[in-house]
Amino acid sequence: MALKPLAVLAAALIAATLAGCARDIPYETLKAKYANPTSKFVTLENGVNVHYRDQGRADGPPLVLVHGFAANLDTWEPWVARLGDTYRVVSLDLPAHGLTVTPPGYMMSTAGQVEVIDQLTRKLGLTPFVLAGNSMGGGASWNFALSHPDRLRGLILVASVGPRPPESEGAPPREGPPAIFQVMANPVGRAALRTLDPRPLAEPGLKKAYVDESLVTPALVDRYVDLALAPGRREMILAGRRGPPSASPDAVKGVSVPTLVMHGEKDTVVPVGVGGRLGELIPDSRLIVYPEAGHVPMEQIPDRSAADVRAFIESLTAPKSPEK
Repeated sequence: MALKPLAVLAAALIAATLAGCARDIPYETLKAKYANPTSKFVTLENGVNVHYRDQGRADGPPLVLVHGFAANLDTWEPWVARLGDTYRVVSLDLPAHGLTVTPPGYMMSTAGQVEVIDQLTRKLGLTPFVLAGNSMGGGASWNFALSHPDRLRGLILVASVGPRPPESEGAPPREGPPAIFQVMANPVGRAALRTLDPRPLAEPGLKKAYVDESLVTPALVDRYVDLALAPGRREMILAGRRGPPSASPDAVKGVSVPTLVMHGEKDTVVPVGVGGRLGELIPDSRLIVYPEAGHVPMEQIPDRSAADVRAFIESLTAPKSPEK
């Protein structure tokens, strides 16, 4: 049984090696291609220069969106288009992702992601707000809820990382995760990815994550690959990274804000059982499982998932007016 992961690793590394090494792409080149008129940049107290977008209805209830591993804020644009008529929608690029630039020596961590969300939302005066996170961004979001529950009206976890279900309660055997995560789980693979071209792994990995292969356009693949080649990006992302993290059930039980858990049944990156476990552990939560969706419901089924978000936010108690 151990031969299959080794075969996947070998095949992936051979493909990447044949593609050759890839040089970093300067930030100015990336900004010229991937920033748009709504893009904004701000340097936080910790020295991180964050790329974010503040869109939708300026006086609407704020909704903050946090992307997943190797993605960027563009993953949320389908929700922005569907929810911006009612909500002030703020999306951001986390450190080591997108167009956000980190100071020398910066180490990527969940605590650092929580800090960036906290500092940016304070600068924008967003209290209270609803926080939504996908995958790794979901982990950052529920950790934010643990640290700053007073700043949130609600929490939305989209294919979020979290505690895995006990083996006795696990889902039936499923297809393995995208090859990129299998490569990253191996020290040799991580070392190779620091210099090799990520493109051979990007397209098949995205097709597994999106399920609907028609969504994996050349432009989408280009965006993931280009942003992975920002200066020092591969080194920072891969340092100590071994694939999707798990979490302590006791920690998740401490989430005290109303929570919507959304998960695709066909998710090969974070198993749907993780979504079920989050729904069980978070006291005030509701779970929605999408039978046809994979790891990115906001892009694959944007109409339905955005409608569910709207219904959830409308169900929340209206925020109190700030005291004068």
